Amino acid sequence: MLIKFIAFFITHSNAILSDALESIINVVAGAFAYYSLKVAAKPKDIDHPYGHGKIEFISAGFEGGLILLAGIVIIGKSIMNMLHPIPIDKLEVGALLATVAGIANFLLGRFLIKTGENHKSITLIADGKHLQSDTWSSLGLVVGVVIIHLTGLVYLDNVFAIIFGGIIIFTGYNLVRKSLAGLMDEADESIIKGVIEVLNENRNENWIDIHNLRILQYGSSYHIDCHITLPWYNDLKTSHDELKNIEELITAKFHDKVELFIHPDPCLPFSCSLCQLTACAVRIRPFESKIEWTSANVMRNEKHRL
Repeated sequence: MLIKFIAFFITHSNAILSDALESIINVVAGAFAYYSLKVAAKPKDIDHPYGHGKIEFISAGFEGGLILLAGIVIIGKSIMNMLHPIPIDKLEVGALLATVAGIANFLLGRFLIKTGENHKSITLIADGKHLQSDTWSSLGLVVGVVIIHLTGLVYLDNVFAIIFGGIIIFTGYNLVRKSLAGLMDEADESIIKGVIEVLNENRNENWIDIHNLRILQYGSSYHIDCHITLPWYNDLKTSHDELKNIEELITAKFHDKVELFIHPDPCLPFSCSLCQLTACAVRIRPFESKIEWTSANVMRNEKHRL
């Protein structure tokens, strides 16, 4: 941020100022992200039985809102400068300083995104993407500044700043959109597919049917619940062992980031046609066809039937 403001005071370039203003957002959002990560790391308690992870979505939304505001301010100032031009100079120095700052942001953003993906932290991913978007805008700014320096068309400074402002607004919108999706418990298709993949790959003939699958994300942790249809004559221990098996399979894929609740249902007469259990002494209908579990059919709150 300091490097970019130094570049602005040297050049008086509105495009460089737009980049510097966004860096203020980087610092403020980074501070809020740090606070939210400390809160999210707190263990579950009586008042927060699912933990404190939801604050990460609030953090991402806050950062997205600040980015949106920065984009609007940049565009507004650029329009004002078109009406009241300000002379600019020493653009080559400004371009060099902006390049240095952009490279630093790219490396830090890459590190944050990789760390965020490893820990399933939307806060770190959002902050990393913010920094990387800042890098691309800095790169475009440098190209623009070089063009202005070579052509002498000073008005392009404001044109480039408006373009960068539009890119920044788009980035902010995506962060706010993802934040609201998390707060509203929107289904994460990639996680759902991962869970279904584990169930299909390790499918047991006792698992007659799985339905009403739901997945909620709380920071870096997931709460998964579903219903499984088991043979009606199973005793409690046998059913418990089947549920434990499923829990261990899913936990192995998502490590210790999953809290699983499975509700067992007894099979009904219509279940026989899709039940693959060979050693069933009470079958009243022959097996007809296997139903492949997909995100489209396991999320419905009803037992499958042919």
